Amino acid sequence: MTNSITFHSEKINQHIVKWLLDYATNAKVKGFVVGISGGIDSALTSTLCAQTGLPTLCVEMPIHQAESHVNRANEHIDQLKKRFPNVFNERADLTPVFETFKNQVPSSENEAVLNLSLANTRARLRMTTLYYFAGLHGFLVVGTGNKVEDFGVGFFTKYGDGGVDISPIADLMKSEVRQLATFLNVPESILKAKPTDGLFGDDRSDEDQIGANYDELEWAMQQFENGKTVEDFSGREAHVFSIYKRLNTINQHKMNPIPVCEIPKNFKQLSI
Repeated sequence: MTNSITFHSEKINQHIVKWLLDYATNAKVKGFVVGISGGIDSALTSTLCAQTGLPTLCVEMPIHQAESHVNRANEHIDQLKKRFPNVFNERADLTPVFETFKNQVPSSENEAVLNLSLANTRARLRMTTLYYFAGLHGFLVVGTGNKVEDFGVGFFTKYGDGGVDISPIADLMKSEVRQLATFLNVPESILKAKPTDGLFGDDRSDEDQIGANYDELEWAMQQFENGKTVEDFSGREAHVFSIYKRLNTINQHKMNPIPVCEIPKNFKQLSI
């Protein structure tokens, strides 16, 4: 499960920064807002936004967050503010908001369903918060999803971290995110940390939830796009491919446009 594609970090860096700047200029917006989780995707995205020279707001939004996540987020924000004078930050502690929400809605005896619903609620509270700040400043909400998450396994919350204005790293595989983040001197603690969505109030990783790591998922995504089926593999490869295929199938509703019921024109003809 290895790749041998040449990755031109400097050219890709320049390309994304120009794309961000051109988009913001054409949209006549003043800057960017990025939610900072302590993970590599948000660290890379905020660094790319900062490089445009436009105001870049980094927002930390803890909800019963693991201390390690908070520490990494703060380390990154502090580093970024020292490197780029156009970067500033806000902290919105959403724990009380989340607890108030929980007290106003019914619970469920199905613990797995309840925990997933609450995890997605966390992501949607954060999305609402980012758009609040974006509205105050006239900024764009910048997505932090990578290609495997957004178009492979759909590992994001619809109208949560999937609710954004632009997605600058959504054509980068996770391994490419790591390479570009290394090139841009993202803190070592973030580069080494296990990827996690931080939606459950503990330190569980994405791999814990999915059952495969991102290198494996990248491999499966490439095999799937090349027309392979699970019958082409055995052992761990077959297992990983099955995980990818299942998630890709059940999460198509996240990746495709919202279905619209089109009404036949003759049903709407006006009588004269």
